[in-house]
Amino acid sequence: MSRRDQITMSDEDVAGFLDEQRVVVCATNGRDGWPHLMPLWYVVRNGELWSWTYAKSQKVRNLERDDHVTLQVETGEAYDQLRGVMIKARAVLHRETPDVAALGTEIFARYTGGQAEDVRDMVAAQAPKRVAVQFVAEGIATWDHRKLGGTY
Repeated sequence: MSRRDQITMSDEDVAGFLDEQRVVVCATNGRDGWPHLMPLWYVVRNGELWSWTYAKSQKVRNLERDDHVTLQVETGEAYDQLRGVMIKARAVLHRETPDVAALGTEIFARYTGGQAEDVRDMVAAQAPKRVAVQFVAEGIATWDHRKLGGTY
């Protein structure tokens, strides 16, 4: 078995990892040819990552030109503790205010630990200025170096 096969996460491992992590780094393609990296809060819906952001942000402008993204969620300080997921995806922008508000409420409930009712007014005020971003995966790479047991 190759080292790559030894560190690959199962689907269940990926789901648990994404559930416990907090930030996804989203790389879009900038107009100038340089990658544009930004951290985002996210939720997982039916196995897909979703986020929201301001409609006039640079990442949205980039996505309007080119919907290709690479997402990465990673953790670990030492090499033998590194774990991560990299997803090649297409971004789908959703602009309908009720849908954006529903996603924003879901995100804030996850990150603040509060109830949806606690953030509903704040999210409703922000939703008209934001978009929901659905990341439709086309490929995934995973790694969990803990599976090597300290041998390299």
